[in-house]
Amino acid sequence: MAENSTLTQLEFNRAFVLMQYFGYLRRNPNDPPDSDFDGYNFWLGKLNQFNGNFVNAEMVKAFIVSGEYKQRFGP
Repeated sequence: MAENSTLTQLEFNRAFVLMQYFGYLRRNPNDPPDSDFDGYNFWLGKLNQFNGNFVNAEMVKAFIVSGEYKQRFGP
């Protein structure tokens, strides 16, 4: 476990964004329909901007209301 709080926070945010892709979209960030990490980098940047506060970053909400999520799991 990392003892450096800054390193821990940065790694936590990276892991958290990755978990959203796996959990809500059931895919890697660079799997189709994406072909690169632009979406992942966007959400990581936004999460970092809000100091890891995913509620204020509206991150989970965005995944749940996305067309990709709705197409996979219904309305």
